[in-house]
Amino acid sequence: MESENSRNQSPANRGWTVTFAGLGINLALGVLYAWSIFKDKIQETFGWDPARLNDPYAVCCLVFAFTMILAGRCQDKLGPRLTASIGGLLVGAGFYIASRDTGYWSWVVGFGVFAGLGMGFGYSSATPPALKWFPPAKTGLIAGLVVAGFGLAPVYLSPLTKHLVATSVPYAMSVYSIAFAVAVIVLAQFLLNPPMGYVVGGGPAAVGGGRPNTVNASPSEMLRTPTFWLLWVLYFIGSGAGLMVIGSINKLATKSMGVDLAFVAVAVLAVGNATGRIAAGLLSDKIGRRWTLTLVLLIQAALMFAAISITAASGARVAILLLAALIGANYGANLSLFPSFAKDLWGLNNFGMNYGVLFTAWGVGGFVLPRAQQMLTAGSKDDYKSSFIMAGTLLIVGAALTFLIKGKKAE
Repeated sequence: MESENSRNQSPANRGWTVTFAGLGINLALGVLYAWSIFKDKIQETFGWDPARLNDPYAVCCLVFAFTMILAGRCQDKLGPRLTASIGGLLVGAGFYIASRDTGYWSWVVGFGVFAGLGMGFGYSSATPPALKWFPPAKTGLIAGLVVAGFGLAPVYLSPLTKHLVATSVPYAMSVYSIAFAVAVIVLAQFLLNPPMGYVVGGGPAAVGGGRPNTVNASPSEMLRTPTFWLLWVLYFIGSGAGLMVIGSINKLATKSMGVDLAFVAVAVLAVGNATGRIAAGLLSDKIGRRWTLTLVLLIQAALMFAAISITAASGARVAILLLAALIGANYGANLSLFPSFAKDLWGLNNFGMNYGVLFTAWGVGGFVLPRAQQMLTAGSKDDYKSSFIMAGTLLIVGAALTFLIKGKKAE
């Protein structure tokens, strides 16, 4: 039931309340990006096969993404509060399962499956209600702000996780199982869709919906458009390359910064991640989504090739931190650009499910490229060169593919 305070708020204030509640939910769910700290401690204490160390993380990305389809449907039909609350319960349950055992399969099920389910339900509920309160000209900004929470989370989670795992990894997971379930469920109560008949003012979007009959497209109508499949491939490349680095940044920074300070690179990458989401959203509102995406992919490609020498050097602390920040920013840009594409091209009526379908590209990319990177690294004695070449090449291909996006409203 809507609270008295919510009823007394002006529409603009309600919109900002919903936006920052969504940001807060993503701040809790962003524990996914602290995986590299868990992974290094697991490698040290659990005795897993090195080639399988990224598996819980990769499975979590995959489950998270495909859950977005079901969760998006749930959000569209049942509202964001209930959907996000379910997400909080599932994340708490997943972390509890992982806290009870050090075995590989317990972590795949707990961190990979249950936490992935919870992240899908929580994440899918944060952005749609916020976008509905604001005009099209602010789509990029609002999408960027809401998802910035997910990217910013490691700023506090990196030192906190480093502190908690010093006691033990199961202890850290048991603390998070309670804390994140409570945080997400409480914040979910502030998520609110506009009332029926609500009309918001504002100018035209930077990206529109194409022909009038696609303004509020159903998932099946969306899937029949070539633009969807092109965007899916681009999302796969952009997100997969970023997640490959995010899942290993703690290890990559160890050579330059030492074991005790490597977590700083995780936090710096998180700041870049969050900043990139907001900056790309603002930029795309001004110059268009397509040109912003082209720029992001080209810069990310250059960073991947630069990373070959930077990560191989010892003592290059400033360079590794700058690299982490920039890779984080360019990766984060994808997370504000693609929901903006989805909203502008296919409308808000089925936004939750439509973006959920598009978001599967993020999950497949997060499963395939980190898994490939871990296998390449395990077979080459921790040499990341081949992984960076693979990612950089894919990003160049992706930048070229953006020029196939046709039409003013898709640019």
